[in-house]
Amino acid sequence: MLPVPPDVLLRYDKALSQQDIPAYQQPHYRRWLRFYLDFCGRFDLPALERESVRGFIRKLQEKGQPEWMRKQAVDAVRLYFLQGADQGEAACRVRSGRTACVQPSAALDPAVARPGKSGSSREDHERARLASRPCAAGRDAVRPSSCAPTTREAGRGAAANGSEKAAASAPGPADSLVSATADSATASVPNDWEELYKRLGEAIKIRHYSGKTLKSYRSWARKFQGFTRNKPPTGLTVGDVKAFLTHLAVDRRVSASSQNQAFNALLFVFRHVLGKEFGQVEGVVRAKRRPYVPVVLSREEVKRVIDRLAPPFDLPTKLLYGCGLRLFECLKLRVQDVNLEIGVLTVHDGKGQKDRTLPLPQTLIPALRAQLDSVASVHHADLAAGYSGTFLPNRYEQKSKSAARELAWQWFFPAAKLTAIPGTTERRRYHLHETALQKALKVAVQEAAIPKRATAHTLRHSYASHLLQANYDIRTIQELLGHSSVKTTMIYTHTVPSVTTKEARSPLDF
Repeated sequence: MLPVPPDVLLRYDKALSQQDIPAYQQPHYRRWLRFYLDFCGRFDLPALERESVRGFIRKLQEKGQPEWMRKQAVDAVRLYFLQGADQGEAACRVRSGRTACVQPSAALDPAVARPGKSGSSREDHERARLASRPCAAGRDAVRPSSCAPTTREAGRGAAANGSEKAAASAPGPADSLVSATADSATASVPNDWEELYKRLGEAIKIRHYSGKTLKSYRSWARKFQGFTRNKPPTGLTVGDVKAFLTHLAVDRRVSASSQNQAFNALLFVFRHVLGKEFGQVEGVVRAKRRPYVPVVLSREEVKRVIDRLAPPFDLPTKLLYGCGLRLFECLKLRVQDVNLEIGVLTVHDGKGQKDRTLPLPQTLIPALRAQLDSVASVHHADLAAGYSGTFLPNRYEQKSKSAARELAWQWFFPAAKLTAIPGTTERRRYHLHETALQKALKVAVQEAAIPKRATAHTLRHSYASHLLQANYDIRTIQELLGHSSVKTTMIYTHTVPSVTTKEARSPLDF
């Protein structure tokens, strides 16, 4: 199988990113594009003709490919059509070991795509043959203007003029592809699960939920798809949900939190994706979570763990405990979030997209200042090397083009290496990866010989417990932790010994 030309693959990767195709699906889209171009080359078909798409879908049907795979293949080819039209350039195909170029407008013109059926057949056939002819050796893979018809061909301008007008009014690539696959891919009952996942991602993004929520809900939707044996989403009922939840509780014996998470995921899918009212799921009881007392380290144990950590993991661990941060709240800190002059740390977009401010530990001010100097040094070196900047939240880079290269937006705990952006030549810097810190912390706990299941979140539990042990008000601790309800904070009353007087007495007797 011949490889896809690099310039075509580069534009295709850019189209995948622009269309928000999930990263885990992009390799499959590239594979379908490669199969499609190989099919066109093997049967000597132009890659942008409607007949080639019909033939490709028929070939997949003959091979017994399931419907959802055929639908994914159609979507992959559709993106190939769109990127060719968006660029306004010639799209290329592989044939007999060489690259041939086809102008999108000519390839999709009905008068050119089917010569001999309308208009001046001989002239149209000649134009179609010349349009799909390989460029001369040494020229670019994308057909330049020098590949235009010769003087002899230009003599047929009058005949070709009508075809050019037809090409100008011809449907676009997406419309042609839809009509080309209407009698093959959509003639049978379609499997709309891929469309469901796409709409699920859109519904999550509209509500500004986190990426982890999307990942979790998509995972439960896929498990539900497997349980229903690829039943079309339009035919899903509450009875299917009831059977699935019963299967999780009885056969799989999942935990109460997992069962409730599955319930919430399917509830979201029914309401916001399928547009159905979930109704009452009779016979299935929502699992009730038992009270959980979190693991807490003593101050001495925290010190033993931190002493066994080396840069760049020691300072983030100290902030996790010293400010009670969640793991990603710590790793996603930017330079502008750490105010060393007044000793305040600002957490943006915490859990529930809430912001809060925290007092910085005074003992960490010198280390934080040294870290800031280190970040500035790395940033200046990156700018000198011509890097593209850091990753910005949402679409902020479109609002401020220069923000990605400003020091204020750089990560306070940057990664050691730059990250290459697929489909582009850009290299950007990400923050310290969470798995690296988690692994280092696990090793430190083992070396400290602490017989507890301590994780990064354990340091947050220890922070709240030690404040409570120091007689801090429970409402103050709630604000510092960023909890929406004081009921969540009350769990820490079980992690420290009570020092209150048990005997009930009247204030008059004090």
